[in-house]
Amino acid sequence: MLISIWLAAVASAVTFVVHFFVGGRMVAAPLLKDKTLPVASKWLNYYCWHVTSVMLIFFIAGFVWLAVFPDRPSVVFLALLSISLSVLSATVALKANLAPWRFPSTSLFAVIAIFGFVAVLAE
Repeated sequence: MLISIWLAAVASAVTFVVHFFVGGRMVAAPLLKDKTLPVASKWLNYYCWHVTSVMLIFFIAGFVWLAVFPDRPSVVFLALLSISLSVLSATVALKANLAPWRFPSTSLFAVIAIFGFVAVLAE
């Protein structure tokens, strides 16, 4: 169980790095440069960008905490949240007529969820 929880923490950290550095350059920067969006929409999207950053930091901290102080319900919660975010990402991609894997969040959150569910099942 503990190895899978540590792997979920690492996967969360990788997801944060991809989100913050790669996505920041490819998504957040162009968003801020856009002059066609309504001001409220633009800045609410930017706010949501940072909500994701904060949430990923909590994913990392949560899985590290759970690796030291295991608690099955909390691992289940984080795994369910991860898979929900993966499904949401895929759904939004499909709504945009894009392949779900075009959004890195689809696969990155799925990996976190897999490690979380493996940890739960390994107990």
